[in-house]
Amino acid sequence: MNCVNSTQTRWPAINHRLFPLFLACLLGLCPARVLGLGPRIVMQDAEAIGRGNAFIATANNPSAIYYNPAGATQLEGQNVQVGVLTYLGIIDEYHSPSGVKAETKYEVTPVPQIYYNYKPKDSPLAYGLGIYAPFGLGLEWPENSPIRNFAIEARLQYITVNPNIAWQVHRTLSIAIGPTINYSKLKLRQGIGVPPGFGGVANDELNFKGDDFGYGYHAGVLYQPSPQWSFGANYRSASSIDYQGHSEFRPYQGGTATSLEVDFPQIASGGISFRPTPKWNIEADVDWADWKTADALRFKGVTFFGAPVSLTLDWHSSWMYSGGVTRYFENRYFISAGYFFVQNTTSSSHFTPYDPDSDLHVGSLGFGYKGVHWSWALSGQLIGGPKRNITNAQPNPFNPADTPNGSYQLFTPTVSFSLGYHF
Repeated sequence: MNCVNSTQTRWPAINHRLFPLFLACLLGLCPARVLGLGPRIVMQDAEAIGRGNAFIATANNPSAIYYNPAGATQLEGQNVQVGVLTYLGIIDEYHSPSGVKAETKYEVTPVPQIYYNYKPKDSPLAYGLGIYAPFGLGLEWPENSPIRNFAIEARLQYITVNPNIAWQVHRTLSIAIGPTINYSKLKLRQGIGVPPGFGGVANDELNFKGDDFGYGYHAGVLYQPSPQWSFGANYRSASSIDYQGHSEFRPYQGGTATSLEVDFPQIASGGISFRPTPKWNIEADVDWADWKTADALRFKGVTFFGAPVSLTLDWHSSWMYSGGVTRYFENRYFISAGYFFVQNTTSSSHFTPYDPDSDLHVGSLGFGYKGVHWSWALSGQLIGGPKRNITNAQPNPFNPADTPNGSYQLFTPTVSFSLGYHF
C-alpha cells in the first residue's frame, strides 16, 4: 500500500455569490435533448461511448468521475479532459390512429463535459471534479399538432458539479465518494383543450418556468484482482429539485407564483472487464434506474376552476445493458465498437408526449489516441428502436375523444469528441 502524501493542498477561495451565475453560464452551453432513457443522458465520454458506454469496470481516464469515481486512483499526477456529445438532429415522429403525422422541431444539440483529476505521487488518495449533465430534455411539437393538449414544448436543463475523493485501500481495491451539487431549469408548455361550451378558447395554454438547486451523492468501487479481470460498480443517490418559478394558465389565469417538485432517480450500475492481453479490453455493464419516484407533476400554486393542476406520470424502473470491445495498438492508437439496449421508463396508460420514451437499440464505433501527455477520442452512434404504439393513454379530462394515442418513434445519430492532457 502507498503512503499518504503529507503535503497539504491549498484550494483557491470561491466567491459563493458567483456560483449560481457560473452554473447558469454552463446551462447556456448545455441544452439537452430527449432520449429513450426517460430524461437521462448516459453518454459522458467519447472513449466510453465508442465501446457502447461500457466503461464502469475500466474507468481509466478522467471521465471516471462520472462512470466510476473509484477508477480515479489509476491516474497519476494531474489529468484534465474536456468533451462534447452532439446530437445531430433528433426527430421524434408521431402518427395518430387516423394517420395524421407530426414531428418535433429539428435541433442539433451539444452537451459538454469537463473533468479534472489529481493524484499526488506515492499517495493512495485521488481528488477529482466533474461538471456534466446527467439529465436533460428538450423537444418542441408543432403548435397545431394533434397532441398539443398533451405537450407542445419541454426543456429540462440540468448541470451537476461533482467533487470526488477516491482511496486505494489495497493495490487491488479502490473506493470513492463525493457530493453532487445540481442546478436545473425547467420549462413546460401545453394546450388545455377545453371545449368552447365550457369556456374554451383558441390558443389556450399552460406555461411553467422554474429553477432551483438539489443535492445528492455519488459513490463507486473498483476491484482488480489480476491484470486480466476488473470489476466495478457505482451508485448515484436520488435527488429532488423543487422548481421555483411562475405559471400562466391562459386565458383563465395570469402569471402566478408556482413550484413544481421533480424527483430524480437513484441509479446503480455494475460492470466486468476482461483483458486477455494488454491489446484487448472486453467489457459488459448493467444499469438500473429507479424511475418509480416520478409518479406525478404537481403544480403548487396554480388551479383550474378551483381544482389543483397535476400531470400523472406513473413511470417505472428500467434496465440498460451495454457491451463493448477496444483494441489497442503499439503506436498508442485504439479502436472500439459497442452496443447498448435500454428499456423504456414511461407508463403506457399515462403516456405523455413531453417525453415520448421507448425501448432503444444503440450501436457505436470509435477510435482515439493515448499519448504520454495528450489523448483524444472520437466516436459516433446510431440511436433508434421500434415504434412504440400507445393505445390506452388517459384522455383529455374535458374531451374523452382527445388522447395522445398513436405511434411514436425516435432516430438520431450522435458524434462525440474528447481531448485530455496529463501533466
